[in-house]
Amino acid sequence: MSIVVTGATGQLGQLIVEHLINRGIAPAEITAVGRNTARLADLAATGVATAVVDYSDPASLAAAFAGADLLMLVSGSEVGQRVAQHTNAITAAVAAGVGRIVYTSAPKADTSALILAPEHKATEEALRASGVGFTILRNGWYTENYAATVQQARETGVYLTSAGDGRVASASRTDYAEAAAVVLTTPGHENTVYELAGDVAWTGTEMAEALTEVVGRPVVFTTVSAEEHTAILTGAGLDGGTVGFVVALDGNTRDGLLAGGSSDLATLIGHPTTPLVDGLRAVA
Repeated sequence: MSIVVTGATGQLGQLIVEHLINRGIAPAEITAVGRNTARLADLAATGVATAVVDYSDPASLAAAFAGADLLMLVSGSEVGQRVAQHTNAITAAVAAGVGRIVYTSAPKADTSALILAPEHKATEEALRASGVGFTILRNGWYTENYAATVQQARETGVYLTSAGDGRVASASRTDYAEAAAVVLTTPGHENTVYELAGDVAWTGTEMAEALTEVVGRPVVFTTVSAEEHTAILTGAGLDGGTVGFVVALDGNTRDGLLAGGSSDLATLIGHPTTPLVDGLRAVA
């Protein structure tokens, strides 16, 4: 078996490589690809093959995918460019004769109003149209996304959002990476879509309680309106694009779009997902 993992120099991709090796895949059967040459060198030290690729460079993709049985297509990070980049990767995989592509998407990408969903929906459509076998992992929210929140809570004693009573079923990256490794190394996942999320959909109050435990001081949950949140973030010096994204995402959270509801993640990995407080403690 030959497995290519894209985005392997990113946090999720590196963890997927680790979990593949932990599941008994020989490093020589794994090709880790990405843009960061220093991180690729670190991966090469584990015995995996490596290649420098760019989603925007079809020639680099064709060379890296040659001879691969499976492609782990970790979604790109460049918002606004991902559809073209992912399509390049899918096209190269089809040309290389890859048997199946595993893709990291977003919750309910084909129907959700989530601000992140449109590019993932378009990628899923391109994947289905390609004719290649696929497994779609609709990854929910990562607990690690709250690393800055932990620091702010430590400094201010406040967890402030405009998400209201919206719940978030987050899980740690290692949970999602393990799920990816499972579907890459076990049968029965062909042309399947999984909705992945943490076991517990927590509230803002529960986040504040977890933060209190992690940072060692009382943390108060404070919810504000979208307009107030915009003003606060702007006053803190954030650029307009970032402010708009954060406020829109909190609105999505308020509307329940990150609340999970599926047990697919725990079922795939065979154990409970990482509890919120443990995920936060890991990035504290």
